[in-house]
Amino acid sequence: MRILFLTQIIPYPPNAGPRVKTWHVLRYLAQRGHEVTLASFVRPEEVEFVPVLERMCTAVHTVPIQRSRVADVRYWLKSHVTGRPFLIERDDLAQMRQLVRSLLAVHSFDVVHADQLTMTQFALDVKKGVGGRRPFTIFDAHNATWTISSRMADNAPWFLKLVLRLETARIKRYEAMLVEKLDHTMVVIEPDRGALLAGAKNGQAADLADRISAIPIAVDTQKLRPTRRQSGSANILTMGSLHYPPNADGVRWFLREIFPLVLADAPEATLTVAGKNPPPDFAEIAAQYPDQIRLTGYVPDLQPYMDAAALMVVPVRAGSGMRVRLLEAFARAMPAVTTTIGLEGIEAAHEEHILIADDPADFAWQTVRLLRDQDLQDRLARNGRLLAESRYDWRVALQKMDAVFELAARQK
Repeated sequence: MRILFLTQIIPYPPNAGPRVKTWHVLRYLAQRGHEVTLASFVRPEEVEFVPVLERMCTAVHTVPIQRSRVADVRYWLKSHVTGRPFLIERDDLAQMRQLVRSLLAVHSFDVVHADQLTMTQFALDVKKGVGGRRPFTIFDAHNATWTISSRMADNAPWFLKLVLRLETARIKRYEAMLVEKLDHTMVVIEPDRGALLAGAKNGQAADLADRISAIPIAVDTQKLRPTRRQSGSANILTMGSLHYPPNADGVRWFLREIFPLVLADAPEATLTVAGKNPPPDFAEIAAQYPDQIRLTGYVPDLQPYMDAAALMVVPVRAGSGMRVRLLEAFARAMPAVTTTIGLEGIEAAHEEHILIADDPADFAWQTVRLLRDQDLQDRLARNGRLLAESRYDWRVALQKMDAVFELAARQK
């Protein structure tokens, strides 16, 4: 099939959750013989990776994007006028809208695949294309985004709660509208099916549920090989893109409320925080523990840090969808501790593949317990690796996507 694939970021290198997800979807579509034309926003630091996508796609078209806080204020004020979410207003660039229209006017696409929430507005804009036929439209929802905003509001200072709750309500209505207006929606976890429909009009949710498919995020278990962890290590690793508010919130929670409890029981423990753009307060907290906490910033290769660690922690209080960090931990045979929200959508079991804890005291206890129990580390590592290979490798997990494109083919 001929697919116009719209994405908010250049999906390479696969070094962050959204890129990992989209990269493997593109790989799978190409492997299945589909002709993919990619239309993507591009930031200055991403331009060098465009040739990688050009080797895999039929064509790649990019639109420059540059964010600023001043512009964000303008988009936020505009959202009050339009009633659309701030996230939609922020990415509604005329150049992308024109690109999509021009591509549809020239090429006969079978499918328009909108990757992530903010790209759906350009799929909504799709009318009849070449030959008078309208392409099948897909919303590839990495998350039920309104649930992220809602959970962030729960943990936010009082002065941000109102802002976040207003944005939550707008996103909730908008996502339900997308499920109604676009031909099909893909979510990564079953709970997001209901979450996307929570904003639907009375009586609509049941009718729309069949237009949503759950297809998990996938990783490459052939590339992500088991880590050779140092025996006797007392190092704890946590990682993530720290400019993303839910990631920063979880790590901040661990730094402030959990790690001091860990040190009280295990004074030999150390913590490595790896991730791009750590917030300024992380350095302030780390300065209180100069011998125990290390902030690395962005690192091009995580392997040395994993090799040096005994375990990984994935502290999550807000978010939606699946945590790629956990899937990669399983693939790398890295024992881990997370929360119930962190494990959401992943078919892993407490004590078998991972340890789960939701309050600071229990999270600290499970971390210390795992730190000191080599047999438990080895068992979780072994079981996690088997789980990743059998359920979450991209060659296996993304086979569920075939049914969506078969549906699109039947409606040609």
